[in-house]
Amino acid sequence: MKFDMHCHIRNGSFDSKVDVRDFIRLLRQKGYGGMLVTDHNTYNGHREWKEIQCRSREFDGFTVLRGIEYDTRDAGHILVVLPEDVELKVMENRGMPLRQLIQTVHSFNGILGPAHPYGAAYLSAMRCRRMKRERELIHEFDFVEGFNACETKASNACAKKLVEEYGKVGFGGSDAHREQDVGLGYTEIAGEIRNNNDLIRAVKNGDVLAWGGVEREKQKNAMLQKSLSIPYRIYNRSLWVAQAIPRHYNLKTLSERA
Repeated sequence: MKFDMHCHIRNGSFDSKVDVRDFIRLLRQKGYGGMLVTDHNTYNGHREWKEIQCRSREFDGFTVLRGIEYDTRDAGHILVVLPEDVELKVMENRGMPLRQLIQTVHSFNGILGPAHPYGAAYLSAMRCRRMKRERELIHEFDFVEGFNACETKASNACAKKLVEEYGKVGFGGSDAHREQDVGLGYTEIAGEIRNNNDLIRAVKNGDVLAWGGVEREKQKNAMLQKSLSIPYRIYNRSLWVAQAIPRHYNLKTLSERA
């Protein structure tokens, strides 16, 4: 099956302009059988998808998986996929350090890997000091996003090399926030993938057959986006602080359950 493994939908990501129904229609037109919803620090988009699914049979046969793009405190953005029956509140409280995130995800039999590992410095694992100091943490990842359509050719070349050097499963995704970028990245997986458990099993069994794509056209407002990077970083860090109490509470609740 062919998947877009990095998708932001308007229903969950404030910076996305694509409704989940339009996302599916566009992917179907391009021969995709599924997508992984990876909104930033929230499952709200996927929750709305489940409501849509209850009301309509239009999208039967197309697989929409529940993931998240988590903002760590020290290693940028990490893609996380948890089992079908596991939805952890703490995953919606950004700011966990990488080691804690790895421990939490693996303790619930989930999988995780760095998004755009060589992208913007504060958003991408291999540009962060944590991974520079402790490169051995790469072994703890279950996959690496080897292709991201929103990155440069140079960034994707480095990510591809990382996948090959460490023998990791590679993912390809569009990271689309606009309709014109939907489906620019792909991941081919052997067999039928109908839920998160199927995907986790496929990754652990090495059933990802191919991944790649085409980088999107350079945006005209790239300089504007670059100028907004510092304000966004300040905004992101302020949310880490603001969510410290619920994050601590939810982690404590998990440890008591264990």
